[in-house]
Amino acid sequence: MTQFRKISTLFLVRIILPVGLSACASSSVNPQITAPTDPVSTNPSVVAPVPTRRPALWMPDYLPDEILESIILPEGWEAVKDPSDATTRLEVGGAVPDSLWIYALAVPFPTIRSEVSAEELRSAWSGAPPMEFDAPLMLDETTLALFSALWGSPADEAVLVVPDRDLLERAWSTAHSWAIIPFDRIQPRWKILTIDGESPLHTDFDPTTYALTAPFSFSGEKLDIPSTNRDPQKLTVVAMTGVTALVRATASLMERKGALYPGGDVRDILRSADITHISNEVPFNPKCPPINLASTALVFCSDPKYITLLEDLGVDVIELTGDHFGDYGPEVMLYTLDLYDERGWPYFGGGRNLDEALSPVTFTHHGNKVAFIGCNAKGGGYATADVSYPGAGECGYDVLHAEIARLDSEGYIVIATFSHQEYYTYQVRPQYRSDFIDMVDAGATLVQGSQAHEPQNFEFYKDGLIHYGLGNMFFDQINERGNDGLPVDRAFIDLHIIYDGRYISTELVPIKFMDFARPRPMTEEEADVFLEKIFKASGWLGGRPVPTLAPTPRTPAPQQATPTPKT
Repeated sequence: MTQFRKISTLFLVRIILPVGLSACASSSVNPQITAPTDPVSTNPSVVAPVPTRRPALWMPDYLPDEILESIILPEGWEAVKDPSDATTRLEVGGAVPDSLWIYALAVPFPTIRSEVSAEELRSAWSGAPPMEFDAPLMLDETTLALFSALWGSPADEAVLVVPDRDLLERAWSTAHSWAIIPFDRIQPRWKILTIDGESPLHTDFDPTTYALTAPFSFSGEKLDIPSTNRDPQKLTVVAMTGVTALVRATASLMERKGALYPGGDVRDILRSADITHISNEVPFNPKCPPINLASTALVFCSDPKYITLLEDLGVDVIELTGDHFGDYGPEVMLYTLDLYDERGWPYFGGGRNLDEALSPVTFTHHGNKVAFIGCNAKGGGYATADVSYPGAGECGYDVLHAEIARLDSEGYIVIATFSHQEYYTYQVRPQYRSDFIDMVDAGATLVQGSQAHEPQNFEFYKDGLIHYGLGNMFFDQINERGNDGLPVDRAFIDLHIIYDGRYISTELVPIKFMDFARPRPMTEEEADVFLEKIFKASGWLGGRPVPTLAPTPRTPAPQQATPTPKT
């Protein structure tokens, strides 16, 4: 590997033009000094002036392109190939770095393990990888040169050099694969492993303690370079959740242990997000009947005091596509909307009329534009919104697709959600899959099924991620089992990461219910079993995709029994 990396044409222009070298200039690093002709110089009693050394910059071959292409040499400077000829050098390291370049430890999205230690990573570099990653670490040539300068040369066969453009596909086609990539190369089909609890996807990320931070420093005069490839002011985290229904046994526990009890173990996760979503199916009713655990009626309302749970979780946006928003009629729906309005919480998928129900909610955070839009795919009595009547909005696909296309054209990351047909299996039914992929075709980036009480599978389609169902966020079904025999006591919180206007990643938080009201993050052992089942249902085996069922063209959804509102 040469000491001086061949740089881009753009960079050469930036260096050469200010220096003013002509096309026929000498290639010598040190310009030739012509013998003085001033007669005074022949006088031995007069000391000849010492020529001033020309400012020169040396850079190693492992500099990221973004740093390399950003450097504009001041007039009179030159770039040199030999560090001994430089007045200023830009190298990795330094106690007070001028730039911190962030890298990520990436694996294919359907990888079970979520965290490694820095010690395990360095051991892999030395030829002793952890059991789950028995393939060489993949990286491109520049990244290899950089970490070789930081850590020393890797052991034989410990790493595999792959061109940057091929890394993702190579990893997905190789079992047990992992890779080191720059933060700015993260794509949605990568899963980013945390290292000793630190991840560049987190809002509380500390680059100074992270194992894959590369510091760059000038020795000598400093020039302008990017301070980092990860600017926290360009990062937005969106937390998406499944079904919330603060009723029955969930409500009973809230009465006994306090309204904030259900959120105790997930509060920090939801509050850490920049935009937190809750799909609350049930209206708040100031005259909600007393809790009756013996009742089998599926007509629900919640005591208004339970809204303090949503306040405590830091909710930013409410989804109203659920089946039960209209259970107690228009006055209760309007009362619930007033509560949301008083707190400044926008809502979508339902509203005071059909137009409001199908209108998007938009956010701009750290320069990232995010839009939420949704509908109820069952229709009928589940979706009561009309021209002048409140409720959930029935899916009008032409209207929604046109609105999604408009939002996409305006630079929004569109999150489209459904309350779709309910079924209790991990794998999507082909007859419903078409509705989800049509949303991506229209321009949505993230599509979510908000109806699922049992979690369902994932799919990458084009540039979008579809999660067909997250499972319950707060609901009391822990003693039920799905058609697949699996218990309905586990679910997901999805943390979608948007950076500099681009969706880059999703971090999955598997949760499990402790009782009828309170979920908690799964233990590592629980998550391993759960994720294996979900990824298998998604058509992913060992990190590699297998064929999935083709979607069935959309047909009118079967009507289900309409709940009878209590008057």
